Amino acid sequence: MSTTPRKVIIIGSGPAGHTAGIYAARANLKPLMFEGMTKGGIPGGQLMITNEVENYPGFPTKITGPDLMKAFRDQSIHQGVEVVTEDVVKVDMSKRPFKVTASGLDGESDHYAETLIIATGAQAKWLGLPSEKALQNYGVSACAVCDGAFFKNQDVMVIGGGDTAMEESMYLSGICRSVTLVHRREEFRASKAMQDRVLKNPKVKVLYNTIIEEILDVSKQQVTGARVKNMKTNESTVVPITGFFVAIGHTPNTDLFTGALDLHDNGYIKVKPGTTQTSQVGVYACGDVQDFTFRQAVTAAGSGCMAALEAERWLAMNH
Repeated sequence: MSTTPRKVIIIGSGPAGHTAGIYAARANLKPLMFEGMTKGGIPGGQLMITNEVENYPGFPTKITGPDLMKAFRDQSIHQGVEVVTEDVVKVDMSKRPFKVTASGLDGESDHYAETLIIATGAQAKWLGLPSEKALQNYGVSACAVCDGAFFKNQDVMVIGGGDTAMEESMYLSGICRSVTLVHRREEFRASKAMQDRVLKNPKVKVLYNTIIEEILDVSKQQVTGARVKNMKTNESTVVPITGFFVAIGHTPNTDLFTGALDLHDNGYIKVKPGTTQTSQVGVYACGDVQDFTFRQAVTAAGSGCMAALEAERWLAMNH
């Protein structure tokens, strides 16, 4: 435990957190990063459960998500970021310096910061089927933009009824042979304009009032189809597919900041447009915890750079 305030504390260790760390370290701000353990999120973020990454610039022959995050982490440490494998369990922003309480194997400790960079990310919501978990990275995905190109000219399925599901279906229809959009209700929640685009698309077939019973085939370690059940007729059928995309939303990791920072209705942290500035002066949010539009590693990294530069400027003007 240290009562001397750090210039910058970074909470989170995905592309946004590590990029913020690299920039802050190079500005001689001696950042302290809490990368998390396993509670609530994953050290390294969503990329840790991503098998192949083909769209991160600089890796022409693709790279695995864990390898990419190891490179991020190694670079952070090389530049001088102090990385601590602990979970932040409490943040007090009511007075300066901000108090950050972390929990590790040796119990809890308090740390103080003049500025905070929040990069806690978001987690995809899943259906919760055992076959879904078993086939993640083997044809089951929660991001069409990330993984759609692996299913060129193949038959895929999208699950969901909101704008995200419509966007994913439209995106995949430009790459895949066919898209089956499955929704458990009679009507979509998505905006009328998005629905119209999907319903007019000849490559997209919609199954209403339908739930997923099982994704096939775990024994082959690849997606070969999905067994679906019509809730009105109770009839089960198998739809042959090779890609299964879950688009039922994401949950931002913002529990720590409820009541302390302004959040959008969907739980994401509000930032001033064009910046990473939150409702609290000296607190910056970057990556998927504040971005529910793009949710890409490269945009997260870019916003991490912004957060570090903004923190550096604030410190220069106020000290």
